[in-house]
Amino acid sequence: METTIDEYNVNNQAVLLGGITSLIFGVLLLTWTGATLTVITLLIGLWWLIQGLFLILNVFQDRSQWIWKLLSGIIGVLAGILVLQHPLQSAIILPATLVFILGIMGIVIGITSLIAAFGGEGWGIGAFGIISIIIGVTLATNVIIGAQFLLWITAGLLILEGVVAIYMAYK
Repeated sequence: METTIDEYNVNNQAVLLGGITSLIFGVLLLTWTGATLTVITLLIGLWWLIQGLFLILNVFQDRSQWIWKLLSGIIGVLAGILVLQHPLQSAIILPATLVFILGIMGIVIGITSLIAAFGGEGWGIGAFGIISIIIGVTLATNVIIGAQFLLWITAGLLILEGVVAIYMAYK
């Protein structure tokens, strides 16, 4: 299938718009962290609410796995309402919860890597396991510092993505 010039221009414009948006959100996340995080959290809450409503409505159209759709829809609606009613608290709780979960995952990955090292996989994976446990414990016990670090990483990645997308759109 051949791509026309108009389709190419639309694709370039979409990449450019996405790049500009990423760059703006990245810079805002670094400079106005609290306000930007609150806006992003509100958008997530709105997304959960709308998605939950559509999942509930979908139960009436497609009865397959209806219990999971209904349960997911109810949880989405409740989470969306909760986030929209308490945006400032949610802007703190959501990143902190994510960091805690990442910390637990790091600990589990580290333990399984140590088990693999003792099982004969080598000390390279054992060193990886020890480092993973240290990072996991640090994140799980210092969620606020970890959340701030996660925000900086996210902001940096958004800026990088924005610059690359803008470059690619003009290339």
